[in-house]
Amino acid sequence: MKSHQYVLIMAGGVGARFWPASREQRPKQFLDITGTGRSLLRSTFERCAQIVPPGQIYIVTNASYAAQVAKHLPELKPEQIFMEPSRNNTAPCVAYASLKLAKRDPQGVCLVAPSDHLIGDEEAYVSTVRRAMEYAAQHRVLITLGMTPTRPDTGYGYIHYEKQAIADRVHPVKRFTEKPDLAVAQQFVASGDYLWNSGMFIWSLDAVLDAYARYASTTYEILKAGVPHYFTDREPAFLADQYPRTEKTSVDYAILEQADNVCVVPAEFGWSDLGTWNSLYEKMEKDGNGNVRVHQPVVSYQCSNTLVHTIDGKLVVTAGLKDFVVVAEDDVVLVFPRHREQEIKELRKQIAARGLDQYL
Repeated sequence: MKSHQYVLIMAGGVGARFWPASREQRPKQFLDITGTGRSLLRSTFERCAQIVPPGQIYIVTNASYAAQVAKHLPELKPEQIFMEPSRNNTAPCVAYASLKLAKRDPQGVCLVAPSDHLIGDEEAYVSTVRRAMEYAAQHRVLITLGMTPTRPDTGYGYIHYEKQAIADRVHPVKRFTEKPDLAVAQQFVASGDYLWNSGMFIWSLDAVLDAYARYASTTYEILKAGVPHYFTDREPAFLADQYPRTEKTSVDYAILEQADNVCVVPAEFGWSDLGTWNSLYEKMEKDGNGNVRVHQPVVSYQCSNTLVHTIDGKLVVTAGLKDFVVVAEDDVVLVFPRHREQEIKELRKQIAARGLDQYL
């Protein structure tokens, strides 16, 4: 069955909450945000290459990022980079890529993975995905990987699931709840009946396209009309004309919250979606005062629980900070309370409103 297995990596986002490191023309998937010497996209590709051969890995990204994808992943052939002409969220992204893959191999089974996640235990990750792909190849289900919540985080989606498994670690899903308020998140975590939705999915192309036809028919019909053009020189013109017409919504809202064949595989492999500076702080190694230094040089005096991110050998000196994020770029310095990092998106809107788009 391995010849019919594929990985689809979504790499078209902006990573707005990682500003000012992440910019419109240089989003976080192309950054070495963790100080490993590799971009997040490169790390994701190398991890997925342990599951399928590189020739069976495809990237879907905004057309403006295609050159950056090729630079970070020189192993890929041009036909392995799928280019969206507009940002319409993950539902059209997954539908388009699934239709393209199905044109080549209708029997395919696919892992859909974001390009900017952090995985601590790659061996456990690879093993979990392989088992889920084997199950998806034999059953008409939509599988998501679920993580045990460690805190009542309002930035994640939650999965209410049946505790009784229907197969090895495969559980039916009762309900999805996207980003609840704090009180609801606290109830979910306390109950022990919920998992975080990791945003990583496994399914057969046949099963997911059937779900689109049933629950997101507008987007499906628009993009299905392009199948004769996919992998030809007519594809860019078709997409430029039709893709912006698709519904701008997430794959979670479009199909997963409505389908009756959704399952979850509870997984433990040191996952973080790295959605915010605080999520990076939580995953990074800390000194005796709880400080995190991403890249060097950094000198901290009487600081605690503070993350400092610098670039290109720029010295950053901090004193008396507690629970802060400090990001020093060439043209922007951000000093911000660590637990308010969800507000960085709003800050970017204010910067744009002042006509300072060059800093975004």
